[in-house]
Amino acid sequence: MVRTLMSKDEKKRSPLLPGIEGPRDVQRLEPDELQALAAELRETIIGQVSGGGGHLAPSLGVVELTLALFRAFDFERDKIVWDVGHQAYAHKLLTGRYSEFDTLRKKDGISGFPRMAESPYDHFGVGHSSTSISAALGMAMARDLKGEKHEVVSVIGDGSMTAGLAYEGLNQAGGMGRKMIVVLNDNEMSISKNVGALSSFLSRKLSAPLLQRLKGEVENWVRGVPKLGEELAMYVKRSGDSLKTFFTPGMLFEAFQFTYVGPINGHDVGEMVKVFEQIKKIDKPVLVHVLTKKGKGYEPAENNPTYFHGVGRFEPETGLARKFTGAGLPSYTEIFGSTLCKLAEKDRKIMAITAAMPEGTGTDCFRSNYPERFVDVGICEQHAVTFAAGLATQGYRPAVAIYSTFLQRSYDQVVHDVCLQNLDVKFFIDRGGLVGEDGATHHGAFDMSYLRHIPNLVLMAPKDEAELARMMTTAFALHGPVAVRYPRGTGVGADVDENPKPIEVGTGEMVHEGKDVLIVSVGSRVYPAKEASMELEEEGIDAAVFNARFIKPLPQKQLLELAENYDRILVVEENAMAGGFGSAVLELLVDSEKLNGTTVKRIGIPDEFVEHGTQKELRSMLGIDKDGIKNAIRELVS
Repeated sequence: MVRTLMSKDEKKRSPLLPGIEGPRDVQRLEPDELQALAAELRETIIGQVSGGGGHLAPSLGVVELTLALFRAFDFERDKIVWDVGHQAYAHKLLTGRYSEFDTLRKKDGISGFPRMAESPYDHFGVGHSSTSISAALGMAMARDLKGEKHEVVSVIGDGSMTAGLAYEGLNQAGGMGRKMIVVLNDNEMSISKNVGALSSFLSRKLSAPLLQRLKGEVENWVRGVPKLGEELAMYVKRSGDSLKTFFTPGMLFEAFQFTYVGPINGHDVGEMVKVFEQIKKIDKPVLVHVLTKKGKGYEPAENNPTYFHGVGRFEPETGLARKFTGAGLPSYTEIFGSTLCKLAEKDRKIMAITAAMPEGTGTDCFRSNYPERFVDVGICEQHAVTFAAGLATQGYRPAVAIYSTFLQRSYDQVVHDVCLQNLDVKFFIDRGGLVGEDGATHHGAFDMSYLRHIPNLVLMAPKDEAELARMMTTAFALHGPVAVRYPRGTGVGADVDENPKPIEVGTGEMVHEGKDVLIVSVGSRVYPAKEASMELEEEGIDAAVFNARFIKPLPQKQLLELAENYDRILVVEENAMAGGFGSAVLELLVDSEKLNGTTVKRIGIPDEFVEHGTQKELRSMLGIDKDGIKNAIRELVS
């Protein structure tokens, strides 16, 4: 059994959290009440996430840090920017959203990330990493230009400090010298364990007693130097700060012209408040290095912070996952991972690259079996792509596994470093389409649009698990850039061949015959289209379903032949309609002069950012599920 978070005395007292509406309510509490409030925050977060999923370990790790920030700053006036934002659940609970917290990540409920439209206390919307320092610097400059007086605070995790954008912000902030505060939340984790030289450097933490002992030993030694001893001792005494920055990560941040403070205990509210009160007096950029434990206060999350980073529903008493409908079917991510391992067994040139997400992308299997050919680059998607390009110039065949929404950050590298040079890099794009509860920042809504126009690139999307394995085989059968995008979640239960055969490039397949209307679909929408067509037969509507399989190159010959036989065509995709798969089909028909007398209707993701909800709810809302396809066909044939 998991230990309880609140003591008996804390449970006896009246709950404090329901009465907290903002930062000033936190400032009025006594020190012992803060401890009780911290326990209440953890109980509430665990209770909600266990029932609905979410980012548990990150938010548990910053409970005391959040309380200290709310105690020391007035966020009615001061500004706070949370990096990524998956650690902001306590922030939400302390800013008047306690009564709505049970709607977290649910359709029409509050977001899992800070959103400016949701609360005046959410000063910047976030969801991707390493943006907070740049955004905070912009706020600080705007404050100074307007002649205002308030603090600007950026809270960034050590995982986010591996990305180049963070250092671009640090460089500019240090050069401008504007007053701002960066809080480095150091738990030695991003999603998985941090990697790289910078992570090792940040872990060089010296305790205060050790530092004082070292300083004392140096003072005693120099006093023994004839004639100059006392003078040198005074210099050592005055240079305590220099010793600290030399032996800790402070030397890095001091080089960026930041005043470095720390490391300090990120679970001691009193100590942090004292530090924050002191640094508010410093009229230049300051970085406070805070040490926290990811998952703090909940034993399963402390023991397995990677699993509890972003977790589905679980039993709060044990931490064990709750069973759900569909359990037992492998996910697309799992099929990708197992297939990649099989391909790598036959081809020793295949390598796997991930950006801080070996578990999330399914490459943890590859890491276990082929560690010498596996690379986790940290939260550095741009670097991942160009690094892969470098490997490809030397005859290796890197598989870059990245979520669709994060690959957006690497667009220039995909164009300039891979496709322009026609290098043999394979992109496996997880979470293509609607991802569900993480919402607008995480939907893979644009990858077909931002990839299909790039020369030299082949782009595919599978209808099921078996087709994913075949497309992976196809990718490695080709020389040059190839991308395969697939959705979040489980497949349909299709049997995967032990030796999947490649697919002829630019060919689709007819999956359901019909004579009245043609449905052209791709990827995750093929099966709903087929189900819709079968049910429409009962209404006397005979709809054919064609699985295009390739977004680029399109199955042109087949599509043009089909356009000769159908005067009504419905195109279905789970991507932004602007510039997406449907646009490609329309361009083909227009350019080939095949639209005479043919009515084409498109359904997909409209020209708007889609908020959070379950995948089922969102697909229904957008009319791209089975029922939505049926309605679109009825309109088309009426």
